[in-house]
Amino acid sequence: MLPDWLHQRASLTPERWALAASGARWNFRELNERATDAAVWLKTLGVQSGERVAVLARNSAHYAVMVHAISRAGAVLAPLNTRLTSAELSWQINHLSAKLLLTDKALLPTAQAVAQQTSTQLERLDQDFTFDLSANSPVPAAPTQTGQAASRVTRYTPPFNLSNTHSILFTSGTTGQPKGAQLTFGNHFFSAVGSALNLGLHAEDVWLACLPLFHVGGLSILLRGVMYGIPVVVHESFDAVTVNRAIADERITIISVVSIMLQRMLEAGLGAQPTSLRCVLLGGGPAPRPLLEACAARGLPVVQTYGLTEAASQVATLAPEDALRKLGSAGKPLLPTELKIENPDASGVGEIVVRGPTVTPGYYANTEATANVLRDGWLHTGDMGYLDDEGYLYVLDRRDDLIISGGENVYPAEIEAVLLSHPAIAEAGVTGVEDTRWGQVPVAYVVLRSGESVTETEAKDFCAARLAKYKIPSKIFFTEALPRNTAGKLLRRKLKDL
Repeated sequence: MLPDWLHQRASLTPERWALAASGARWNFRELNERATDAAVWLKTLGVQSGERVAVLARNSAHYAVMVHAISRAGAVLAPLNTRLTSAELSWQINHLSAKLLLTDKALLPTAQAVAQQTSTQLERLDQDFTFDLSANSPVPAAPTQTGQAASRVTRYTPPFNLSNTHSILFTSGTTGQPKGAQLTFGNHFFSAVGSALNLGLHAEDVWLACLPLFHVGGLSILLRGVMYGIPVVVHESFDAVTVNRAIADERITIISVVSIMLQRMLEAGLGAQPTSLRCVLLGGGPAPRPLLEACAARGLPVVQTYGLTEAASQVATLAPEDALRKLGSAGKPLLPTELKIENPDASGVGEIVVRGPTVTPGYYANTEATANVLRDGWLHTGDMGYLDDEGYLYVLDRRDDLIISGGENVYPAEIEAVLLSHPAIAEAGVTGVEDTRWGQVPVAYVVLRSGESVTETEAKDFCAARLAKYKIPSKIFFTEALPRNTAGKLLRRKLKDL
């Protein structure tokens, strides 16, 4: 068991600055009070312990409140990717049997479309689940009719069971359907401990969260801020100029970004003036060496990190003192986690496998996928890498076929499934190609059915109605046949030869 971390933090340092977002600036006492009010509100809607509450909203102060309130109400947080289509979101909500879907004004039309496509239970809650998380809307107080039940929630904050599920975050799967990685309170807690032991904690620390809160990288910052007792500055979205300005104005010491974000920050002048930054955590896939060298030339404290949703964010992170000596390395595993290379080839390259208290207990309602990745006590990541003579990890590929576009994971099978649903397309293959702006972008190769025709524009429009924007192929090529092995399996690595 572990005390409710926000309640405990509010008891320890109630007046310390906790959160800045959406024009709000709250201390830990104020953040705690708002979380309590929101938890009571959830109870009045009938949310029971263990039920899933989905959140489809932009980064905001009230999103942060709901992250803590859902846990306090005993429910499970299910943050949803705001870039997905209503069809993709509907599948996820049905898969979770979500009790509620919380949204904000900007995404209300999408949420309404989702409600129309999901289960009867969710549709029945159409007028009840929509909670305005916009910046100027106060969290509703408990209605008087809740009486003693509301009073109990307000007075008593039960401890967290480390083995209970805190959140379910979807991650793409090679089958084309996403998988909901269950992360326990213990997963998040030990991830925070490992990060702190690596980076240290300074009295002046301020962490900037400009990653989406539906990503484990963004969510983990909110939780760590409360556990560490440091302020978190949350941006609604990423803008390089705004982020650079905030680093100076808010005296940011730690920031988490992916390569494309960091590149834009450099282009906007990051490093031209002295800053308070002591650590730029760089994740989302192997970083281009020219980017790392450009940061080193400016004296920016960039350290690569390797992590994944199934391990509650960080698995390995380069220590700040090794940032230049081990340029390109993701460092060593954080203390609670073990890491090894399985089945290495002659050069030492093999699959990265990890185990420890940060690893998910499994995917929600997907025993087959769970058994596939959790074997013999180890999480088989599918990522390829090697350890050097000093035990430093170098990640070569995130997965065999994974495309990482602007920090987003894109699986070819998901795009192929959509293309194959077009009546004119008989076969489809998708791979990633390098892109100077996004790192990688997907391209597709298709074989048309006999006598059928479709243009590239029409095929892209077909995808746009069913896939998030970053998953739409940048190019679609038409070919007579796709490369396959003797068993008929598609050889994606051969697609570029076409």
